Amino acid sequence: MRFNRDFWLFAVGRFVSQLGWAVQDVALPLYVLDQTRSGSMMSLFIIAEILPRALLSPIAGVVGDRYNRKNLMVWLDILRGLLLFAVIGLDMLGIRELLVVQVAMSIMGTFFGAATGAMYPDLVREEELASANSLLQSFGVIARIAGPALGGIIYAFGGIRLAILINAASFFGSGLFEAFIHYEWTSRKIESLGEVVDDLREGIAFLRSNKYLTVILSYALFINFLLNPVFAVALPYVYRVELAFSSQWFGFLQTAFMVGMLLGNVAIMAKLGSRAEGMLFRALFVQLGLVLVLAILISPLLSMSALTLFALFMGLNAVDGFFNALVNVPIVTKLQKAIPSELRGRIFSVFDLIVGMTIPAGMALVGFALDYVPAWVLFAVSGFLGIAVTAYYYLRYGSLLEGHLEAEVTRSEPEVPEIA
Repeated sequence: MRFNRDFWLFAVGRFVSQLGWAVQDVALPLYVLDQTRSGSMMSLFIIAEILPRALLSPIAGVVGDRYNRKNLMVWLDILRGLLLFAVIGLDMLGIRELLVVQVAMSIMGTFFGAATGAMYPDLVREEELASANSLLQSFGVIARIAGPALGGIIYAFGGIRLAILINAASFFGSGLFEAFIHYEWTSRKIESLGEVVDDLREGIAFLRSNKYLTVILSYALFINFLLNPVFAVALPYVYRVELAFSSQWFGFLQTAFMVGMLLGNVAIMAKLGSRAEGMLFRALFVQLGLVLVLAILISPLLSMSALTLFALFMGLNAVDGFFNALVNVPIVTKLQKAIPSELRGRIFSVFDLIVGMTIPAGMALVGFALDYVPAWVLFAVSGFLGIAVTAYYYLRYGSLLEGHLEAEVTRSEPEVPEIA
């Protein structure tokens, strides 16, 4: 219990809503497929969740900086709970109605995420940030492990109604915890659309003028483009098509990664703390090395039984998840320290938007390439390019990114250009 009461209220409330959402996130696709038997309809529901977030995240960041973050957090949880209770009470379970609800939930979730992401670093001391991020990520991993299992069971016994009801109750429970948080935030309210544009420009100007942030952003763009698509598109293709793993084995492999990530976060909380920030590049090189190992395992150079490969992949996924935590937590912690609280919402939103824009392009490229190039070649190319890019950033910006110059960078004032 090293953290203060306010942070624990935030962490527990967030976990409650994450668990409820994970239950519905499993039950809803099952319901849509049962009702429509249409893959395109399922894709439409995914787009309905992703597109509003992509379009509104910069505006949500400005709102999160301009308005009381605690009030936004509490009321958006309550409103989401009320909406889902209305879905049950008014029997709005048609596919079109649920699609509209999906869009509304995505919009509210975008503004909720911007407010909470900017707020919670203020609830702990700076030296506790790494451990706090690890705790929140651990809770998220637990929700992602338990949620699918619970969602499948709940849908089997109570259908979509029970899943939505549980999610509605979880939002109310989360809002109840958050209401007791003590958090003071005073800022100017938005009076015109021009102020939103001005605030976004101010955030982008700060991002561009701060070398520390631009280095992290440029590296994140490269590494996301190289690695995210092969893991999101090529790896499932390898598991299901090339190796013909069963759906149960596929689920076990995903769980192994989550368990590894949980262990990595526990290691940061229990042992490493802020020292994890100095291990960033070591963790990155281990992860990239694992990509090359994976490429070798699925290449024609080796011939192993499906069971042997499954056992090896289970171990690799667990190790990958462990070091993924040692990469993600330090990067998030460094960003939180480097960005002033009054700019945090809009900069994180712009940061997420820019990084997120590279992922669809990479996925489209990898999906196209899989029709012409063996998957192991894609993994090998991604691994070698990732090592080259990371080596370049380590040699040129290693001391900056691992924190030795962080204090100097954080103190520098941005040159904000005049807005015509």
